[in-house]
Amino acid sequence: MARKDHYYNKAKQEGYRSRAAYKLKQLDELEDVLDRGDTVVDLGAAPGGWLEVAAEEVGQNGTVIGVDLQRIKDFDDHDTIETIRGDMTQERTRDRVIDAAGGTVDGAASAADRERASGPADAVISDMAPNMSGEYSLDQARSLHLARQAFETALELLDTGGDFVVKVFEGPDVDAFRADVEEEFQYVRATSPKASRDESSELYLIGKGRLTASVRPGDELEVEVEDVGSEGDGIASVDGYRLFVPGTEVGETVEVRVEDVKPNFGFARRLDRS
Repeated sequence: MARKDHYYNKAKQEGYRSRAAYKLKQLDELEDVLDRGDTVVDLGAAPGGWLEVAAEEVGQNGTVIGVDLQRIKDFDDHDTIETIRGDMTQERTRDRVIDAAGGTVDGAASAADRERASGPADAVISDMAPNMSGEYSLDQARSLHLARQAFETALELLDTGGDFVVKVFEGPDVDAFRADVEEEFQYVRATSPKASRDESSELYLIGKGRLTASVRPGDELEVEVEDVGSEGDGIASVDGYRLFVPGTEVGETVEVRVEDVKPNFGFARRLDRS
């Protein structure tokens, strides 16, 4: 039995709206994107296969919000799913999603500020694909455009430490797109789930651990050491973000280079010592 038929029939037997449900299941098994109690936003959610899987994973205490230009039929067996018909490139649709997720983006005024703010979502997932023209170079470019739209939305909606899943067709500029995603997450994995069709060129990027820190690796700055951690490292604060600086003492003001950035804290080394 061909893989295409296997997952199509499996979806019918197990009651999922689309065979794509198994892609999300496999991606979640790989990187643990969905957890109990999470708030999840699914972009391009119609007909709803990913919504069903997300609802199962987050449980009754979670929230799943599906957004699509197409109407998504109501779910009789999942009362944690809310659907919004709209275009995520429009501010009014984004506002509706933020409201449905039960949060705001910290009152951030500019796009740059919003990208560094904590949003209301624990995961943003996107299986969006363009209407296929049959010309691969055009379809790939459109796919990448949709992926970048999803990425920009994720930066606005994700909480610190949140996760991002997005589909893109392999081709030009995908490496550059991945590099952009890597700047905003603790790490990024690229994979093709088994449920993808054999002939498909789709690739999924999984961004783990949304970074909302005000610093990035390689930044050089002057900091004041305000506290000492349990391991004896000095702790500085940069716009509320904790930065551990070994070999420093409380009260010192030192020049440092940021070495590593994690969702809630980072590490730097002082520059006046080798």
